[in-house]
Amino acid sequence: MNDVPGDPSNSGDAKSAQANETGDPAAKRAGPTKPEAQNTAAPPDATQSAAGAVSTQNQGSGTAAATAAPGSTVTFTKGYRHYVLGVLLVVYIFNFIDRQILAILAQSIKEDMGLSDTQIGALSGIAFGIFYATLGIPIARLADKHSRVNIVSICLAIWSAMTAISGLATNYWQLLLARIGVGIGEAGGSPPSHSLIADYFPAEERASALGIYAMGVTIGILFGNLLGGWINEFFGWRNAFFLVGIPGILLAIVMKMTVKEPPRGHSEVTQKTVEQVPFKTVLSTMWGFKSFRQLSLGAATQAFVGYGAIAWMPAYLIRVHDMSSGMVGTALGLIIGIGGGLGSFMGGYMADRWGKRDVRWYMWLPAWGFLIAVPFVIGVFIFESLWLVLALYIVPVFMTNLYTGPTFGMTQSLAPLAMRASASALLLFIINIIGLVFGPTTVGYLSDVFQGAFGWEDTESLRWALILCGLVYVISFYNYMQAAKHLEGDLARSGS
Repeated sequence: MNDVPGDPSNSGDAKSAQANETGDPAAKRAGPTKPEAQNTAAPPDATQSAAGAVSTQNQGSGTAAATAAPGSTVTFTKGYRHYVLGVLLVVYIFNFIDRQILAILAQSIKEDMGLSDTQIGALSGIAFGIFYATLGIPIARLADKHSRVNIVSICLAIWSAMTAISGLATNYWQLLLARIGVGIGEAGGSPPSHSLIADYFPAEERASALGIYAMGVTIGILFGNLLGGWINEFFGWRNAFFLVGIPGILLAIVMKMTVKEPPRGHSEVTQKTVEQVPFKTVLSTMWGFKSFRQLSLGAATQAFVGYGAIAWMPAYLIRVHDMSSGMVGTALGLIIGIGGGLGSFMGGYMADRWGKRDVRWYMWLPAWGFLIAVPFVIGVFIFESLWLVLALYIVPVFMTNLYTGPTFGMTQSLAPLAMRASASALLLFIINIIGLVFGPTTVGYLSDVFQGAFGWEDTESLRWALILCGLVYVISFYNYMQAAKHLEGDLARSGS
């Protein structure tokens, strides 16, 4: 359960703890108490490490998942908690660099290997997405029981190595297998990271922390586009895979050596040993919350549009507006990296502020962002002026990234302690099966269908495939508005 940090013996925290036990909604709406020195100051007899962590126990990341016996004291300084968040952010940036680079290289790979749009879509959709989505759950189950730091470090090394190996492919099937390997590795990135962040940051800071973490998506896309575009232009697509894959292996070593495994429930009122529960229980518990059902479907339909656009926007600009891969990488990198990053950050920040007045803002904010984005998405693919297209694209990029912090933050707040990584994996499974598996593949398939059915050039067919998929944002709006109706009651039932 996601209780508030602090000692229940203190009067303010005692009332909060009592509210959690009794499920009093009025007490919950009053908001969580401010975190006490538990997370920011060392106990008198603790010693501070060079990394900034303070502990009376050995919490090295090389051990199994840390748990604290009743009455034990483990605390981390504010600076160290932010360092950990920074490391996880950089890991997530590498996650999306290695994922996104295929999009900026797609046109060159298509021409070099003679592939169809459906085959290109499958490389970033079905081939990657099925393994990424399905393996996320068993890996998250391991993360709910074993060291999350170890799991993220190992998976980072795997997906980075497979990205580099992608540059060695000499035919479509070899490249397909390499991208499957990237998907397998990346499946172990986010769920354990979400769980770590939930244990390092209390409930009232969690959406903001996860919003910052989610900036890794847009920053990764920025660098994936920039590096991939210009490396491809000057050195070819194979070298682009080599140069972005190898540094991730070094980052895995840094994470393993410097990030500590926190006790389960470290940011809550009490730290306790938690037993892993069957995944059937995780599924029934989380799916029992109507708000979670709706927000997960809303996030999935958002991902359907988002992953489709991320995979195909570079090819669209190259085909329709005759841009080079380097120029496309620069333009999209800056728009998505800055605009999307601001959207992720502001989504978590505004939701945490407005959510203190009415918790439904955690769902209302993403909902309205999706609806506002729709006319701008249509404009991006209708207008012929390149500068107008790029200017319009900023709006949906910002608006549709408002959802990340509130969505993952509320998932962690709804989930009991023993289910946090698994709850995150369940959400990501739903998002990625609908969004990542079918988004890019559907755009490519529709483009090929329109070419065959209407005799269109690949420029016009891709344009209308992207427009049709963009209208799905209306469904996302509906799902989040429905989630808002049930969120307060579900949080009360969960004890948050």
